[in-house]
Amino acid sequence: MITLGIETSCDETGVSVTDGRKVLANVVSSSVHLHKKYGGVVPEIASRFHVEYIVEMMKKAIAISGKNLKDIRLVAVTNGPGLVGALLTGISVAKALSYSLGVPLIGVNHILAHLYSSFLGNGGVRFPFVGLVVSGGHTVLFYCEDTVRYKLLGQTQDDAVGEAYDKVAKLLGLGYPGGPIVDKMARSAKRLNKIIFPKSYLGKHSLDFSFSGIKTAVLYYVQRVTKANTEDQKLDKSLVADICYAFQEAATDALVEKACLACAMRRCRRIVVGGGVAANSRLREKLYEAAALNGIAVHFPKMEYCLDNAAMVSFLGEQLYARGQRSNMYLTAEPNLGPR
Repeated sequence: MITLGIETSCDETGVSVTDGRKVLANVVSSSVHLHKKYGGVVPEIASRFHVEYIVEMMKKAIAISGKNLKDIRLVAVTNGPGLVGALLTGISVAKALSYSLGVPLIGVNHILAHLYSSFLGNGGVRFPFVGLVVSGGHTVLFYCEDTVRYKLLGQTQDDAVGEAYDKVAKLLGLGYPGGPIVDKMARSAKRLNKIIFPKSYLGKHSLDFSFSGIKTAVLYYVQRVTKANTEDQKLDKSLVADICYAFQEAATDALVEKACLACAMRRCRRIVVGGGVAANSRLREKLYEAAALNGIAVHFPKMEYCLDNAAMVSFLGEQLYARGQRSNMYLTAEPNLGPR
């Protein structure tokens, strides 16, 4: 089935054309460059960007796919969670397409779409699996038996892991977004300062996460070091790299430990990862190593499907449609739609 997907939950305007797991076109235009000077996403700027570029992205995706609008049989769109103005832009375009083409419409949960991005171009993913979604807004563990049968196992109680990366990068003066630059700095660390940051303990069998403590520990360490130096002296590059390394070790350890614990508790031998932090090099290394020791298979999405994109939306939308789910013209934005 030829499906057109639309993703406008935050600061990426994405449109895709898919046929099952086959991605015919997947285009993304990001407004991240407009948000950098503010150190985070500004909802009004993101919404205006979507309005300006979504039609252009749709035309481009259809041209790349080699299809025509008349070939579209389903329109899938993210309806939450996300920024309400941004979501409404995508939903409005999706409704217009659905109505004018006379094809079904289906709303898709952004968090679950990230999880199923690992299916794109990967025929080896099988149910059941423990699903780990790690992004700037979400850190969630699921147990998935099928596309429509899943159970929430745990989630962050405060900051999402990607949010913690952004905040650490900001207090170190590294800019926005924080994930890629902290990962890069951590890889260059010489580890001369022997820094160790604590991981939150939420109970022996808890599958929830907490990253605010790690972020605060970084803050206190930076304050202590700068206070010991002269007031106008900045942290040297090697120390910043060591701080990034220590933070990343603590953050990724928490993710890997919880994912493996979930597998043990569910007697499951497969982990599927999705979300922007799935692109993190250290997370990939650690999870592959831990999984190999425990006889667990791990699936990460291709790099182009880690960040927000519409291919994951259209894929999941088609799967839900095949199982009888539908949306109508009353579909609206659900900015706080959480994992269910």
